[in-house]
Amino acid sequence: MTSRKFDLNIYAHKLLMGEPFFAAISRRIDKQATDAIPTAGVRIEEDGYYTLLYNPDYFAKLHFDEIADVLKHEFYHIIFEHISTRLPEPDKDKVSMLWNIATDLSINSHLKHLPEGAMIPGEDDFEDLPPGLSAEQYYRELKKRQKKEQSSKKQQGKSKLEDMQEFDSHDGWGKASQNTQMAEERLKQMMQEAAQEAASSGSWGSVPEKIKKDILANIQGSVDWRKLLRYFIKTSQRAEKSTTVKRVNKRYPYLHPGRKTNRRASIAISIDQSGSVSDSMLAAFFAELNKLAEIASFTVIPFDTDVKEELVFEWKKNQKMPHKRVLSGGTDFNAPTEYVNEKGFDGHIVLTDMYAPKPRPSNCQRMWMTTEHHYNNPYFQTSERVAVIKSV
Repeated sequence: MTSRKFDLNIYAHKLLMGEPFFAAISRRIDKQATDAIPTAGVRIEEDGYYTLLYNPDYFAKLHFDEIADVLKHEFYHIIFEHISTRLPEPDKDKVSMLWNIATDLSINSHLKHLPEGAMIPGEDDFEDLPPGLSAEQYYRELKKRQKKEQSSKKQQGKSKLEDMQEFDSHDGWGKASQNTQMAEERLKQMMQEAAQEAASSGSWGSVPEKIKKDILANIQGSVDWRKLLRYFIKTSQRAEKSTTVKRVNKRYPYLHPGRKTNRRASIAISIDQSGSVSDSMLAAFFAELNKLAEIASFTVIPFDTDVKEELVFEWKKNQKMPHKRVLSGGTDFNAPTEYVNEKGFDGHIVLTDMYAPKPRPSNCQRMWMTTEHHYNNPYFQTSERVAVIKSV
């Protein structure tokens, strides 16, 4: 049984007041109380979502500032991709203690109110390590130290690495490799939304300037629009369940019919037909849609200032189609938005130069696709996903 002394979900917003970026990250991560770990930890779930696990008995004993720093510590593990893409190659399946310590050291350089037991560069057992290094740099230094310890050359006054108690739990790191791509895209979207909230509030809180610049460079420059598009399609899928006598019910065999689940994504592709949308942009977009047609069907909606229904067509699964331009007028994003809202689609993707007034809200999740130039010079601001097509 877990303690009811401390419910992190109740206090998280109070703990992160004055921290717009971390507060935005916090709202997008599930938090679960457990007594299976002594302090806290983060992990990737099978569906690619991130979860923060915490021991309520441990948190109940901490001061306000300490709790806030433990939260930031765990969020930094996710932000810095310590639990996914940055795992050292030999440790992809089994994360080593050295990587655990190295990631903690890289994070704790930036936190000032950590509770007792936290590993801090420049202090105690790590007094010879300077603050501000990356996890990979600390990892290399720790491997050198480990070799000395294994040859019985333990450094005087320091604890052996193998005897150290980890500050937080790193269980489950590296075990969701089949969902790493999904987790990566969720993280990029989460970071983009958190950065936008921080920018809107005029403050990033305690996030150091260098980390802020790295985050902005990452979300603006390294998002693979093709992966993001595939991710959008998958997360727009909804399940259709039906009974069938052909499948045996596992819980009640031969008493009740089994259930069959089919997943389909009803996606609307609205294509801005204004003259400023280049042919090369259309070609790049259609090339990827030809690949995506292997997993879903689409409804293609050409538009300029309105939607002409006679030009709307279904792009059927496994169908190959050439790119084509059928209109050349101005741009009104409300036209395709109204069409999609009325038809009840699961997801809406808009290929555009972003050069028109901000449209009304969409009933389904909506994503914008544009070039790098138009991404950096938008006519309107949006908190929705924006994918940059860099090959045009």
